[in-house]
Amino acid sequence: MLVAGLLFGCMGVFVKLGVPYFSHIELVFYRSFFGLLLVYLIMRSQRISVATEYWRNHLWRGISGSVALALFFYCITVLPLATAVTLNYTAPLFLTLLTMLVFKDRFHLPLTIAIALGFGGVVLLLHPTLQHDQLLPGLLGLISGFLAAVAYLNVKQLGAIGEPETRIVFYFSLTASVGSGVWMLFGTVHAITLPSFAILLGLGSTATLAQLAMTRAYRIGNMLVVGSMAYSTIIFASLFGILLWDEVLPLSSWLGMAFIIAGGVLSLRLTPKHPSPKQ
Repeated sequence: MLVAGLLFGCMGVFVKLGVPYFSHIELVFYRSFFGLLLVYLIMRSQRISVATEYWRNHLWRGISGSVALALFFYCITVLPLATAVTLNYTAPLFLTLLTMLVFKDRFHLPLTIAIALGFGGVVLLLHPTLQHDQLLPGLLGLISGFLAAVAYLNVKQLGAIGEPETRIVFYFSLTASVGSGVWMLFGTVHAITLPSFAILLGLGSTATLAQLAMTRAYRIGNMLVVGSMAYSTIIFASLFGILLWDEVLPLSSWLGMAFIIAGGVLSLRLTPKHPSPKQ
């Protein structure tokens, strides 16, 4: 998950570098299509078939993940990198809420405090963006976090029923490629130049390798450890934003990011555990 965190941070860098050349939907398409080709080659080398009995599960994971990705990329283009990444990483908070609702568990006081801490951090993080008339991107970032939580829930379910991580990533990339490709038909398609091709190559490779690492971590790892290490992406993104774009965030934003990380980690620890379908 630490490897995935670093690679996802690098992916955010390539998205920002690609803004002068492409729209965020084009970046979603190229990221997904490159990933589709790469993961298919990996599946061929490992002799893993694309055939599956669980296409409905893959479809739900693909749709939720694709929309979350499109919203996330849009936020990266208009918000500071660390802010956009942190909003997307509210996913564990939403994942906790979804898990509690699905299994009809009761909210005890420590868990309620943890969730409140995380969403209190969201308010602090969004406060400076509201001052710059960026309410809509901030809200879209939150929606991307919610849909990412839905996608993570599906990844865990697919892993529990025995689907390999390469097949999970393959169908996600396929769904995202088709969806963003159709969307591109209704907009402007920009020409690919040598510099922009290098950016797309970096975007596709880092995103796909990060996706494989993350999917494997969620499939075989402890949810608490994996979910906690996922927040390393925020640290890497913050460092990249400072080093490459001189992004200076106010103290309230840093406190908000800390609250979101603390709330997410605590909520993962305090959420009641349930057996997987195999168990």
